[in-house]
Amino acid sequence: MISTLNLRAAAVAALATFLLVAAILLGSRNLANFDPALVAYLFGCIFACFGVVYRYCVWLQRPPTWRYFARGWQLFFSRRMVVYGWELMKHFVGDLIGQQFIRNRGMTLGYGHRLMASGCFLAFAVTFPLVFGWIHFGLKPGGIDTYEIYTFGFKTGEFPLHTWIAEVIFNALNWSAMLVIAGVMLLMRRRLTHAGQIAIQTFEGDWLPLIVLLAISVTGLGITLDYKFMGGQAHQFMAITHAITVILFLIWLPFGKFYHIIQRPAQLGVAIYRKAGTEGPPAICPHTGEVFDFKMHIDDLKDVTAELGFDYTRNDGTSHLDLSPRGKRAALATAHLKAREQSGSFFG
Repeated sequence: MISTLNLRAAAVAALATFLLVAAILLGSRNLANFDPALVAYLFGCIFACFGVVYRYCVWLQRPPTWRYFARGWQLFFSRRMVVYGWELMKHFVGDLIGQQFIRNRGMTLGYGHRLMASGCFLAFAVTFPLVFGWIHFGLKPGGIDTYEIYTFGFKTGEFPLHTWIAEVIFNALNWSAMLVIAGVMLLMRRRLTHAGQIAIQTFEGDWLPLIVLLAISVTGLGITLDYKFMGGQAHQFMAITHAITVILFLIWLPFGKFYHIIQRPAQLGVAIYRKAGTEGPPAICPHTGEVFDFKMHIDDLKDVTAELGFDYTRNDGTSHLDLSPRGKRAALATAHLKAREQSGSFFG
């Protein structure tokens, strides 16, 4: 196991985890604003931080991934930062927030994924600051009907109890759970009725993520339902089961299907890469004389393949990668014909 450990990625992950712990201590005023009831969630978040950063670093060490990653940042901080920044924002709103990339594959899939993603993003935005002690609430001194909001120990606002503002804030996680449940139900229905999905789906890759999200949401709502309608009689059971499901999610995050939540934002850099490529010189196939790609992509492809140990240089000094798919097929046919000619027989 030690021999397969990526030391560079482990060092970066350890540093990121250390910085997170330091930020928690600093943001919670040396744990003065930390809720001890959330300590299990905290350790789950710290483990997830190490695992996510470790896997992300290993992923970036792949030559194709690193080329896209480095080139994307290089282009973004170029003289055309405003243009590429606008392109980045459009894809951020459309693909990450609007989930348009998945909406194009089907209406049910699109709406289900959008509901599920919206609920998860809202839950992340609420849960992590609360668990880290960066945000906490307290009664206003001298009163019992007004709550104050503290961010990193500084008062940032206040709101009266028994108002719609208080209901929205205190039930934010309940709203997120409802969104997730609605999205999960749509996707589960699709997996039960769509013939194509039934044929290729697996339990671990397709059903287990939905079941985990459903368990987190249902047990989270159960805590609220318990103290509103059952007088807290089932609080211990609901709190423990909810904590177990959330911690399992955090532990599984770096290793399972949920990791695409971390990888998806990297697609924004690919959008900048494509825009820059289309604005630059094209790649023209020397065989067909037609444009089939952009030159920057072909040049990067040559560098990456060479780094991986593949040599596509032809006898005349050009590269096989300069050919379009049609040109490659023609070159392959020409090579076969030449081999037949040298063998002295075209058949047999």
